[in-house]
Amino acid sequence: MQKKRLGMWKLSQFVTGVLCAAKTCLAEPAAQSPWPANIFAPESTPAHELFGVSMFVVGICAVISIIVFGLLLYSAVKFRQRRDDDGREPPQIYGSNPLELSWTVIPVLIVLVFFLANARVIHSVQDARRPPGAIDVTTVGHQFWWEYRYPQYGVVTANELHVPVSDPKNPTPTFLTLLSADTDHSFWVPRLNGKTDLIPNKVNHTWIDPQNTGLYLGQCAQYCGTQHALMLLRVYVDSRQQFDQWIQAQSRPAVADPTVAEGRKVFETTACINCHAVAGTVANGRFGPDLTHLMSRDTLASGAVANTPENLHLWIQNPDAIKPGSRMPAMTLTDQELDQVTAYLLTLH
Repeated sequence: MQKKRLGMWKLSQFVTGVLCAAKTCLAEPAAQSPWPANIFAPESTPAHELFGVSMFVVGICAVISIIVFGLLLYSAVKFRQRRDDDGREPPQIYGSNPLELSWTVIPVLIVLVFFLANARVIHSVQDARRPPGAIDVTTVGHQFWWEYRYPQYGVVTANELHVPVSDPKNPTPTFLTLLSADTDHSFWVPRLNGKTDLIPNKVNHTWIDPQNTGLYLGQCAQYCGTQHALMLLRVYVDSRQQFDQWIQAQSRPAVADPTVAEGRKVFETTACINCHAVAGTVANGRFGPDLTHLMSRDTLASGAVANTPENLHLWIQNPDAIKPGSRMPAMTLTDQELDQVTAYLLTLH
C-alpha cells in the first residue's frame, strides 16, 4: 500500500510538472519563440540533423505500414469466405525459399539503412568542428536546478542559460560541458538539440547553434528524484550585442545598497552563505545557486514560478510551498528577518 501511494504521489508530481511547463510555454510571448518546446520546429544544426533522420525513419516506417496494411486488406478481400465455397481449405504451401529470403533480407537491409543514417548524424553532431569565437559553458546538474559557468568570462549563473545567436554564414556555436553534482540528469531543449545525459564522475559534451533569437524551453529528461518534473530549462538566445551586455552585467559584483544593510547582515550571519554565493560579499557557497544577480532572472526554483517579490518571500519562508521536496531548507527566520532578507535579495540585479 505504501509503495502504491508513493507511486501515485510521484505520478501526481510528474503531472504537476508537465502542467507547469505547459503553462510556462503558453505564457511566453509568441513573438519571442512560437512553440518553444516543439521538436518539429528545429532552430539549431543538431536539432535539424535529428529532425531530418527522424522524418526519414518515420517515412520508411510509414511506407512499410502502408504496404503491410495494404496486403492485409487485399488478403481479407481476395480470400474472404464466399457463398459457393465448399468449406475445404485451399492448397497449403510448405516452404518457399524466395518468400523466406525476402522477409529476412529486406528487414536486415532496412535496419542497416537506419543504422547508417543514425551513425552519420551521431558523427556530424559529436565530431563537429569548433570554429573561432565559440562559446564555452560548463553545465552542472543539481537536484533540482541547473548551474551555468562561463569560463571565458568568469560568469556564474543558474537556471537560465544565455547564448548568442549563431549566423549560419559565420557560426558561433555554444559548446556545453555537462557534469552532474549528485545523480543522473539529462539536458534536453527539443528545438536546439537532443537529450544528453549528465552522469556523476563522467564528462559529457554537446553543442547548440541557435539561428533565431528568443526563449527556448526544455526539461531534465532523466528521472532524478522528487522534483525531476520541475527541473526546467530556459535558454535565452540573444543578439550578439545583447549577449555582450548581459555578460558585462553578470561580471559585476553585487552593489552594496545601504538601505538594505540589515538584510545583508542577516543573510551573511545565517546558513544562507553555506549554500549560496554573492560576489563581493563573504557568501561563497556552492551547494545552491549563485545569487549575485538573482533579480536579473525571470523565474525562481528552476522555472517553477515567476521571480516576483511575493514568490521570493514565500520561497525563503517555505520552499516546499513552491517546490515540495526541494533541497532548500526553510530557514525559520522571524517575520522581521524574512522581510529584511527579501528586501536585500531584491537589490541583487
